[in-house]
Amino acid sequence: MGKPAENIQDQTINDFGEQWNYDSVNDGFYASVDLLQDMLGPLMEAKDFKGSKIADIGSGTGRIVKMLLEARAAHVTAVEPSDAANAIPENLAAHEGKFDIIHGRGEKVPGDSSYDFVTNIGVIPFIPEPKPVMDASFNALKPGGKVIVWMYSKEGIGLYRILLTALRSFTTKLPHAVLSALCSFLNIFLTAYIYLCKILPLPMKDYMVNTLGRVSWQKRKLTIYDQLNPSYVRFYTREETEDLFKNSGFENIQIHHRRGYSWSIVAQKPAN
Repeated sequence: MGKPAENIQDQTINDFGEQWNYDSVNDGFYASVDLLQDMLGPLMEAKDFKGSKIADIGSGTGRIVKMLLEARAAHVTAVEPSDAANAIPENLAAHEGKFDIIHGRGEKVPGDSSYDFVTNIGVIPFIPEPKPVMDASFNALKPGGKVIVWMYSKEGIGLYRILLTALRSFTTKLPHAVLSALCSFLNIFLTAYIYLCKILPLPMKDYMVNTLGRVSWQKRKLTIYDQLNPSYVRFYTREETEDLFKNSGFENIQIHHRRGYSWSIVAQKPAN
């Protein structure tokens, strides 16, 4: 019998908190407005955040908050439940006065209908019961405000999911030192695979060449760690993704299959 969802959620939050204690630096393409635009795809422009008030759910050490502020958002509320929140002030020192921090789960985002945007990048897949977070996002937005979500897709990555499931059967139980060494070893093969993708039509070629291939060695290792460490993860079909937004009252739901392996979604709170 599996763990109760609440215990899995607590453990997953702790997993990420420990992970970011070992790598809390946000730099290069990994923390750039260019990558933010890559995540948004054709759904909207990063420049649309200019002058806006935003709540970012699952901020980690402030990577997405940094992107949003460098896209000239007026103010960002970082919502982060793990101890990674402790690294946010230092990481965002250059933007002092333009952000505040809520050290809590996504449900703690202020439900005062004052935000132009709510962002949730790479967080929903790690929440066993995401509806309370989606409902809180809805309540936080102004009428006509938009939620931006990025999450893993089931479609397009069947072979990868089989491999990942096999690895996660034991990597979620490994201590940090052992998992870190394994990720360094796997990174050698990933780097070679990215190179082969440049000359061969291999699975996930677009993502490997145009996104993952542009980040540093250390951030590729962190990406591997990010897949193998958390206690809980879920991949969503397009239909499941759309239902998630409809069930919380969102409309004008736009879904983009980003680089053939994930979903980028922009949805709107009704204006009336």
